[in-house]
Amino acid sequence: MKTLEKVSTFAGNTFAFWVILFGVLSFIFPGGFTWIAPYIALLLGVIMFGMGLTLSLDDFKRVFKAPKVVIAGVAMQYTVMPLLAYGLATVFQLPPQVAVGVILVGCCPGGTASNVMTFLAKGNTALSVSVTAVSTVLAPILTPALMLLFASQWLPVSAGDMFLSIVKIVLVPIVLGIVVRLLFRKQVEKSVKALPLVSVVGIVAVASAVVALNTENIATSGIFIFTVVVLHNLFGLLIGFLGARLLKLDFSDQKALSIEVGMQNSGLGSTLAVMYFAPIAAVPSALFSVWHNISGPILATWWGKRSVDVSEKAEDKNKKVV
Repeated sequence: MKTLEKVSTFAGNTFAFWVILFGVLSFIFPGGFTWIAPYIALLLGVIMFGMGLTLSLDDFKRVFKAPKVVIAGVAMQYTVMPLLAYGLATVFQLPPQVAVGVILVGCCPGGTASNVMTFLAKGNTALSVSVTAVSTVLAPILTPALMLLFASQWLPVSAGDMFLSIVKIVLVPIVLGIVVRLLFRKQVEKSVKALPLVSVVGIVAVASAVVALNTENIATSGIFIFTVVVLHNLFGLLIGFLGARLLKLDFSDQKALSIEVGMQNSGLGSTLAVMYFAPIAAVPSALFSVWHNISGPILATWWGKRSVDVSEKAEDKNKKVV
């Protein structure tokens, strides 16, 4: 088990590398990865089950202990990113399928990667986990509703069918994961450190399948879509941080909400895009998965180092006073 935990930790720390590596491989050898496409929804369900195993009832109880902060985080998650996506799609006059794909990833909840990045940034990890948990539970209602609001001018949106799909592939696996953790707490706690490996394999597989299905589209417009995705992520991180500052939250909470707002559940975006639109609509989510696993660690490392520097300066001042 310890060996598996080490492999899992290594995979989690090098997540961006594996996404990029297999993204390139699936672009060069698409035939080796297109077979994954029919299993995308299943893979996401496994990832969500793993997420459920990491959650506890305490993660939801925090909503009642600090409701304003959690509600603010969820509210920013479901307003900032959808509005940014809609704005970028309009300003750049994106083709309908691509516009819908950008808006879809913007309407998704936060992903578990945001919790890891918040921890590395020395932010409020408990807050990040609570916001992720609540936004994910609300996804079956809010994601289809926001898609209907922002994306229907480009393509028809079946909000009812999308609601049922998100319940099946997101909500049900998470609830099952929470129940299993409650029933078999000791066993789950022993194996939970191996779960990052499951998430890495699942998301890398989904992203590779999306790239393999869209080699021609990526070759012709990949850089353009990637530019939009980068702007979407960076503006999300910035506005999330500024929003938390306006609320006069402490620096730890500011970092948590910035990362929470800027990082999306790109796996869910890819899955819904393939199910309800066209393969090219999943490209923004796949590219978002690549990029936010580059920008996230960079930001987390910088913030984490800054926190260490600040604490060291505070210790030096205390020593001088003494």
